[in-house]
Amino acid sequence: MFRTTLRVPQMDCAAEEQMIRMKLAQDTTIKRLDVDLPSRQLVVIHAGNDADIERAIRELRLDVEVIAHEAADDVLEDADETSQRTLLITVLLINLGLFFVGSITGFIAHSMGLVADALDMLADALVYGLSLYAVGKAVARKKRVAAISGYFQLFLAILGVVEVLRRFFGNGEEPTFQLMITISIISLIGNTVSLILLQRSKNQEVHMQASKIFTSNDVIINLSVIVAGILVYMTGTNIPDLVVGGGVFLIVASGAFRILSLSK
Repeated sequence: MFRTTLRVPQMDCAAEEQMIRMKLAQDTTIKRLDVDLPSRQLVVIHAGNDADIERAIRELRLDVEVIAHEAADDVLEDADETSQRTLLITVLLINLGLFFVGSITGFIAHSMGLVADALDMLADALVYGLSLYAVGKAVARKKRVAAISGYFQLFLAILGVVEVLRRFFGNGEEPTFQLMITISIISLIGNTVSLILLQRSKNQEVHMQASKIFTSNDVIINLSVIVAGILVYMTGTNIPDLVVGGGVFLIVASGAFRILSLSK
């Protein structure tokens, strides 16, 4: 057994991580794969040739460099799947709850910012659900599930952008800024709790790292909606709400394209 450490400069988000994992899942000589997203590094425990791993990653049109290659005398066992599942389920339920609250109150408050934030919660829940479902499944099935979730997420994002444009050119109603700010604060608290739980986890698997990234982005989006609510109050128009809502829908669409790239 060998431990090979590789650097992939273009691996800057969960999409690239998933692409690499799905590609390397076809290599039966690989026993373990750990990902360090901030440093753009992979640590692979394997029995085969490290050149095969390099070649597989380059087939994804990603640059790769071997940093270290050594014998692995102390192969670590897989992380505790039970605790990982429990944590992902907890974060999944939080996101689903925030989605239902945000979408309902978003329509009541006439706020596209809240609706977009709720959609982003649903998109994250889909990713977490995919992570849970994909455990132990074949690569082909993972790709099918990724394609379904990606197309659904893209469909919702397109509907959201169309609605933002309709309200912009149709002079939609001014959002209820009090409800915008209140619900966003509740969402901010929920996402902060999720982020704290995820940060406490030492697991470096792709799904856990992706969850941290998505939840960190959610915190930023929550803060953006709060600022938009304040600006709605100050300006007396729905423009700040539409700008934030449109921006979040575009982020969701970008995430959908990344998920779809995994299904190819």
